[in-house]
Amino acid sequence: MKIKNLFMIIFVFAGLYIALSFRDHNFKRAIDACVAGSQKLEKPMTIVEAKKFCEDKIKSSK
Repeated sequence: MKIKNLFMIIFVFAGLYIALSFRDHNFKRAIDACVAGSQKLEKPMTIVEAKKFCEDKIKSSK
């Protein structure tokens, strides 16, 4: 019974590690897509300005 509990604890910690390590993956992809889209706007922006703008917009929409 103790071995089963030990495996369960290890499995839970491994799952938490995996979940937390991929937490920002979608956020980074959304910023990349926003930066790519902002390059086609009428008002030209540098990549740094576009990234800052997109981060602010995405964070405010959450």
